Amino acid sequence: MNTATPYPGSGYAKENGRLSHSLASALNTFFSVCPFSSRTRVYCFFFGTPTADIEGLDAGRKVAILASVAFNSRVVFNDVYTEGIAKITSKDIHYAKEMGRDIKLLGVARNEKDGIEAYVCPMLIPSSHPLATVNDSYNAVFVHGDAVEDAMFFGRGAGELPTASAVVGDIFDIVRNIIAGCCGRIGCTCYKTTPVKKMEDTHNRYFLRLKVEDRCGVLAEMTAIFAKYQVSVAQIIQKDTKVEGCAEVVVITEKVREGDFRTAIEELRNRDSVRKISTIIRVYGK
Repeated sequence: MNTATPYPGSGYAKENGRLSHSLASALNTFFSVCPFSSRTRVYCFFFGTPTADIEGLDAGRKVAILASVAFNSRVVFNDVYTEGIAKITSKDIHYAKEMGRDIKLLGVARNEKDGIEAYVCPMLIPSSHPLATVNDSYNAVFVHGDAVEDAMFFGRGAGELPTASAVVGDIFDIVRNIIAGCCGRIGCTCYKTTPVKKMEDTHNRYFLRLKVEDRCGVLAEMTAIFAKYQVSVAQIIQKDTKVEGCAEVVVITEKVREGDFRTAIEELRNRDSVRKISTIIRVYGK
């Protein structure tokens, strides 16, 4: 997303902490997965039940707001695919660190030629990326624009003073609107009708962790299924850990249409040689 140019490209919102529900809070999310412990910790600043935070629901609402403002086309919450962090395990975090990456919940909005992509999900992100350094109650929005290229907005989004600032800011806006005799001094900027793409039509890279039979030919079966659905494999790692005749395999794909990837995964699940598909995480980047 980009407010500096009329033709924005894409935006990634890394969200931690908790802020009051206002337009300003659209720049924030609510959790941080700590990748340095033997288990997954979630640090949150909650006003109530954590479901909306852990499952990415509040982040999805904020992505809808940001996408609407940035791309001048209406995006509503039901347009935003949401996937939380509840299924992320310590083993996933360990593998991510081995690959020089962190797992972060990202709210993503892209303005592509064939429509807007808007979704919230955990993603593997390089540890060297600025968003990977956003932890605790800090929040960030990473923007790529056609002219300004990359920019990041970073700040604390939870705690007494940040929350109070957002609430008081909303109160001032309400008072100004009352004085002006209107319900909003800045009107809606959504003058376009750009379609929002379904999640199966988006393109990403994927991290796949699964348990398979420990025998010759299993990897060949897997790659044959991937090739059948145009899923290009970038990397396959087989771990030495073997339990009950099973081997653990990690697959990293190239960028692929999600619908094709899901179809390949369903066929893999139906194979006797595949005992369990443990984790599927999208991978940030080209």
